Amino acid sequence: MNKLKKRPESLAFAHRCLVLLLLLLVTSAANAELIVLSYHEVDHAPERRRDFEAMSMNTSELAKQFSWLKENGYVSVTIDDLLAAQRGKRPLPEKAVLLTFDDGYRGMYEQVFPLLKVFDFHAVVAVVGSWLETPPGKTVLYGGEKVPRSHFLRWSEIREMIRSGRVEIASHSYDLHHGILANPQGNVQPAAVTRRYDPETRRYESDERYRQRIRKDLLRNSALIERKTGFRPRVMVWPYGAYNRVTVEIARQLGMPITMSLADEKMDIRHLGTLGRLLIGHDSNLENLVWQINNHNKPRIEPVRVMHLDLDYVYDPNPVQQERNLDRLLDRVKAMGVNTVYLQAFADPDGDGNTDALYFPNRHLPVRADLFNRVAWQLRTRTGVKVYAWLPVLAYDLPPDHPLAGTRVTASPPHEPGAESYRRLSPFSKRALRFVGDIYEDLAKHAYFEGLIFHDDAYLDDYEDAGPAALDVYRRQWNLPAEIEAIRTDPELFRRWSRLKTKHLARWTDALTERALKYRPRLKTARNMYAAVVMDPNSETWFAQSMEVFLEHYDYTAVMAMPYMERAENPEAWLRKLVSRIAAIPGVLDRTVFELQSVDWRSGKPIESSTLARQMRLLQKNGVIHFGYYPDDFIQGVPALESIRPVISLKFSLEEK
Repeated sequence: MNKLKKRPESLAFAHRCLVLLLLLLVTSAANAELIVLSYHEVDHAPERRRDFEAMSMNTSELAKQFSWLKENGYVSVTIDDLLAAQRGKRPLPEKAVLLTFDDGYRGMYEQVFPLLKVFDFHAVVAVVGSWLETPPGKTVLYGGEKVPRSHFLRWSEIREMIRSGRVEIASHSYDLHHGILANPQGNVQPAAVTRRYDPETRRYESDERYRQRIRKDLLRNSALIERKTGFRPRVMVWPYGAYNRVTVEIARQLGMPITMSLADEKMDIRHLGTLGRLLIGHDSNLENLVWQINNHNKPRIEPVRVMHLDLDYVYDPNPVQQERNLDRLLDRVKAMGVNTVYLQAFADPDGDGNTDALYFPNRHLPVRADLFNRVAWQLRTRTGVKVYAWLPVLAYDLPPDHPLAGTRVTASPPHEPGAESYRRLSPFSKRALRFVGDIYEDLAKHAYFEGLIFHDDAYLDDYEDAGPAALDVYRRQWNLPAEIEAIRTDPELFRRWSRLKTKHLARWTDALTERALKYRPRLKTARNMYAAVVMDPNSETWFAQSMEVFLEHYDYTAVMAMPYMERAENPEAWLRKLVSRIAAIPGVLDRTVFELQSVDWRSGKPIESSTLARQMRLLQKNGVIHFGYYPDDFIQGVPALESIRPVISLKFSLEEK
């Protein structure tokens, strides 16, 4: 009998094999290629053409695309396939493709459904409940155009497609496929991710009211679909592709674990809660489709060209003049041809770099003007640039009676009065982190932007921080002496202390990013770095900054390539040296933005525009991909557009070619 008993080590071995097998299945599912395509209207009947055709495709073109997919080995998968792969039950087939059709147009039944049968394909169809409940003979407001109700699916057609097993119905919201008032200036932004502004009360909806509005809408559409078809939707397709972590969680709670956006990014079967898709527009022919599929997962380095702008220049107590200033700014950004704007979100009218107030609603500081969202949205929609919100990390100028007023970075021995360039909150204070995190979250809650650019106030010199909270961290967590003098006298302790401070500041900004990601889940990050950190190997001890650490934490490092600020005797030789130091680190040029200065702050005079343009050309000749300048005085037209545009503009370069 003993021979029949399994030995413990055999059981352990079997267990390890099982765990390994499960890991292999999960890894295989995660690594499997999955392409999700987003279509809209498909229609070949000329008599039913409508004026609004932005997302309409001819049936013959769709047939060509389906044929290419079939001939090239792509396998049409279902939502069941995705969920099974996510759970490790079975991997996705090679070249898996998920077909999705948004908005519930009639052409889905008349044109696409027959093609699905011919090619043995499956599809997900996302419907808007309020459109389907519109009475016959009435119109649906779509993208500002009135579209006849007859252009959308009937419930009988939806039920027939579901019964075929080829179509799964997804929710596209009940009534979120439109914009709502987003600020006092009248901008209209996607309803699912925007805090509604009430002009009568001059207030935004609260967190609770926002959640209730989204939950009520999604619940209503799910209930409608279930009542009409007998099936409750498992997929939520966000109108305009706009979502945040709050909306995703609400969808999950309502039985929709899969949600879809329009983000062109690598698919990961483990994260179906935010599934990106390739948008196939009305002008996407077969050649476009093939290019998109073949290139969507390839790493691409797109040159970043930056104008770093002060919102203080736009602000004016006279609303009419403020709008004139904004129009001038937009005209200049468009004419300059850049693709990125670093936009000030804090008010600094005295120019000392410390935050006196903010340009967005928030729970802690005065609002100089509710202006950031207005300008960011106009930049996005009228000039097409990506907007990075520029905010301080530590430099918040609080009144003496504020609870955090005494929670400051301190030095040992103390700095001479006036020696500090910024009045910074201590990055070792948990209360300060919550305070600043609230500000970043409030910005993300109330404004549209694509990235964060962390101000150059995030530094600690070689005598800082000597506050009680910092000393406690040194002793309890870092196993260092609780006196800076003792740390400085030991070279090894001093080196370790400097690196730990560098990493601590990076983790602080990570925490701020995390707060913003709640409402802007696809943010990119950049952080200002002093050029001295690159030029002198010992400078990490003076700033608590390091290129090595920055590479681990940010998408881009924005190096302040400002030779006049650094008192360089030969500015161009200094710039060449700076570039060569950065280029010596493999891959770093791909993620470094060089910010030139357009003003010599020591003399108070602008840099000659021809000089600034020459410096930009120098950067390019030395292999620099990403660059920009600060500041831009769009009121005075400095630097000169005719000098800078030919060098910085990506559009100008294409036109010249």
